[in-house]
Amino acid sequence: MINLSSKISDLSRVGKVGAKLLKKLGLENIQDLLFYLPFRYDDFSLISKIGDLQVGQTTNVRGEIQLIQNKRSFKRKINITEALVSDETDSLKIIWFNQPFLTKNLKPGDLVSLAGRVSESQGQLTMISPQYEKVYGSDLVHTQGLIPNYHLTEGLTQKQLRYFIKQIITLTDAVPEWLPLDIIKKIGLINLAAALQKIHFPKNQQDIEVARRRLAFSELFLRQLKSQMIKKEISARQAISIKFQEAATKNFVGGLPFQLTDDQKKAAWEIIKDLEKARPMSRLLEGDVGSGKTVVAAMAMFNVVINKKKAALMAPTEILAEQHFNSLSGLFKNSDFKIALLTGTKKVKDVNEFDIIVGTHAIIQKNVNIENLALAIVDEQHRFGVNQRQQIIDFNKKDNSVPHFLSLTATPIPRSLALAIYGDLDLSIIKALPKNRKPIITKLVKEAERKKAYSFIGEQIKSGRQIFVICPLIDESDNLETKSVKAEQKRLAEDIFPEFKVGLLHGKMKAADKDATMKKFLNKEINILVSTSVIEVGIDVPNASVIIIEGAERFGLAQLHQFRGRVGRSEHQSYCLLFPSKEENNSDKTMDRLSALEKYHDGFMLAKIDLKMRGAGEIYGATQSGFPELQIASLFDYELIKKSSEEAAEIIKIDPDLKKHPLLREKLGEWEMKIHLE
Repeated sequence: MINLSSKISDLSRVGKVGAKLLKKLGLENIQDLLFYLPFRYDDFSLISKIGDLQVGQTTNVRGEIQLIQNKRSFKRKINITEALVSDETDSLKIIWFNQPFLTKNLKPGDLVSLAGRVSESQGQLTMISPQYEKVYGSDLVHTQGLIPNYHLTEGLTQKQLRYFIKQIITLTDAVPEWLPLDIIKKIGLINLAAALQKIHFPKNQQDIEVARRRLAFSELFLRQLKSQMIKKEISARQAISIKFQEAATKNFVGGLPFQLTDDQKKAAWEIIKDLEKARPMSRLLEGDVGSGKTVVAAMAMFNVVINKKKAALMAPTEILAEQHFNSLSGLFKNSDFKIALLTGTKKVKDVNEFDIIVGTHAIIQKNVNIENLALAIVDEQHRFGVNQRQQIIDFNKKDNSVPHFLSLTATPIPRSLALAIYGDLDLSIIKALPKNRKPIITKLVKEAERKKAYSFIGEQIKSGRQIFVICPLIDESDNLETKSVKAEQKRLAEDIFPEFKVGLLHGKMKAADKDATMKKFLNKEINILVSTSVIEVGIDVPNASVIIIEGAERFGLAQLHQFRGRVGRSEHQSYCLLFPSKEENNSDKTMDRLSALEKYHDGFMLAKIDLKMRGAGEIYGATQSGFPELQIASLFDYELIKKSSEEAAEIIKIDPDLKKHPLLREKLGEWEMKIHLE
């Protein structure tokens, strides 16, 4: 009998190979699979007769296969499967690429349901690479209604994943409801079982909305609970008071090769005042890409070290840690501060010989003991999550003092929201960019203008600049015509820019290989770097003046804005060129959404526009919000964030250790464990 803790391999048609692939996605038992949520839906609600079809329509048709055969295209070196499908009104030509096995699955006389976009080929109405399934009854899973799409791994298909989830969807009734019933009633939420059923197999948009609201509230509520518990714990602890060294700080600022903006001065002052208190500082410093957060953090560190205490700065990746190390070494070149770099590959014998320790998560591992740590700074807080935050609190266990905490982020979050999401943090914002920065010129480039864009890039490289190219996928994918990094790197190196050095960077490379490639790019040994979204956070390459984003419609506007921030980091005029996928060139909705980047340079404004324009068919998740623990909730769910904050505070007030809420306590433990593993 299959239950929530049964292994996935117990399901029909999973087998050893399937179980191995699902394990790559972190799915090992039935409960994991139920909580593996779709990130968007295909809308095949429209059902049409073949005789009524129009070019450009996305629809569902049913018909009988009259003819199906494979042929080989020698010119393009691919297999083509062609079929003719008829209903009582007309016939429709169907084409699939590189799926010769279809002639074994589908035979003349079979009744099939097809879903996809209608196009025209040689004067004949055609569907290219539609979704298909044989019709045995009325229950269609892949081709009719709102069809869920999940993140996959190579070797696994959407159809397989839907088939596996469909088998177990009734087991949602066995999932324990951990959210207190009075909160469910008060906020007007549906129960967890119903939410899971509706999110996987919605009957209409309303189903998606109510399911999303419930699941988003759950995520935000757990985050808030943890936040409130941290706040309570910190308020009972002491911190080392750091006296403001006014004369020395003025000297330091006077020696900088640039002038601070008013926003930088204000943020630095707020932080310095917090450091003087014996209560631990908890502050978020928010500033758009390139706004100069590092120098503000450096002023805080400067005061700590002058007071004979230590500061640590943590970044999410080795490359970023190294960049921080280099920029701090530059900023403090006239001081005799000792700065250490500590990462997975760079070890330090005794951290206590140094004043400032810069590194990755390696800093908060059990065996690193920094005495007198007065200030802990985390760059891109959302990539650390609340668990690492807890580890920082527990750092100076010996003397029971808590380091002052400063978090830096470039994710655009409005003030009211930041205070709600980070219930335990105060907020400083840097809005203005440094004076010498030129705004980045952003252009939406249609397919017809591609050649012209390439000759412009050639000129930029010849004048000594470097280029980023961002692609959404690692390998070629049949059903998405977005550019893969590997194919694009090969094409640019062999066909477009054979005279230049074209490098490759993606998330599946080993950390050491990624770092080596990045260093080559920084040292100008690579002219063009083709990369997936691993480039999104913080890498500083002042010589890069152009970033091209292929398949631009596949990214959220806030994420595109983060990419854009990879250029424009020096006095050179920089450019961001957005290339939508070929098939999106004619979509007004796509073009309107992307053109917002031509008009706006404010990350927050863009994130807001994005949310309005993407619509309910897209479920926001970690990739859009930049918060790994938010799979469903969006940063712009104002109402839910506010309510989850209020309810969490209420519970912690009356039951600080959650002793009266055992299910909730257990769920919070599971959630913390999951976040920790991610």
